[in-house]
Amino acid sequence: MRSPSVASEITRYLRTGDADIDARAWPGDIFERGKRQHADLHEALVREVRRLASGRAHAPVPANVGVEFTRAKVEPMVRGLFRRDEQDLVLATLEKSVVYVTTETIESILWNERCERSAWDLANMYLLSVGAKLLGKKAARIVGMSEETTCYVAADYFTEDDLFADFIVHEAAHIFHNCKRRTVGLHETRRKEWLLDIEFTKRETFAYSCEAYARIVDRAKSPTERRELAAEYGLKRRISADRVDPKEVASIVAEAANARNGWKTILARCAPIARPRTIAQVICDLNANASTTERM
Repeated sequence: MRSPSVASEITRYLRTGDADIDARAWPGDIFERGKRQHADLHEALVREVRRLASGRAHAPVPANVGVEFTRAKVEPMVRGLFRRDEQDLVLATLEKSVVYVTTETIESILWNERCERSAWDLANMYLLSVGAKLLGKKAARIVGMSEETTCYVAADYFTEDDLFADFIVHEAAHIFHNCKRRTVGLHETRRKEWLLDIEFTKRETFAYSCEAYARIVDRAKSPTERRELAAEYGLKRRISADRVDPKEVASIVAEAANARNGWKTILARCAPIARPRTIAQVICDLNANASTTERM
């Protein structure tokens, strides 16, 4: 029998996705409390998702989707953004990165997700795909989500009618700033830690730009057609202004369509903003250079 405080924490979690980081409602030391909280919250989440989705179905997922399908989607982007000697290692990671959130996979996804909030978001992604009531009023209506080197994609991917949309490319683009170079087997330095350096405030802009440009590259048969499709993309606002500036994305996509390597154009437009270095950073760099010289 659960205590009233545990029951109220479970109810709060199901409605909001929020969980007490210290798990104070559960007995035991901090490690035991955390284990018990995680098990109880995820058990309740799976049960509630099962109840809300009962009798409902999402769009069918084609039987032939897998590594080759994902690779075909992300390969142009990887080839355009990375050096030739790095491309295969990045592709080997991305081609296995997609997990479809379906009736067959949702429960194992929720059980295996370590982060309570992410599990809640994924549960709502699935509920949205089957047309069920979402868990809370503030639940995000998402069709894709990325964590580290995994892209979660809803079955809605296969019914999307926007010719400039591709959730797989969008979520894969987020992996570039979430994943460290050493994770995929690339050389890493103090100044080159992540797969790509992208300004924090431009991460969504980068992903939306990659998504639209990928569809243009896939559909266009000539440079002229690329430019025409980019112009068509800019005629209609396709993104919520709450997340990014749609005009900025359209501008980036148009510039990319006119460039020899549009992917590099997108990256340059979303590059980190140069900020004044502090005295401490200058001293740190001098010390690092001195140490390097001494080791040579």
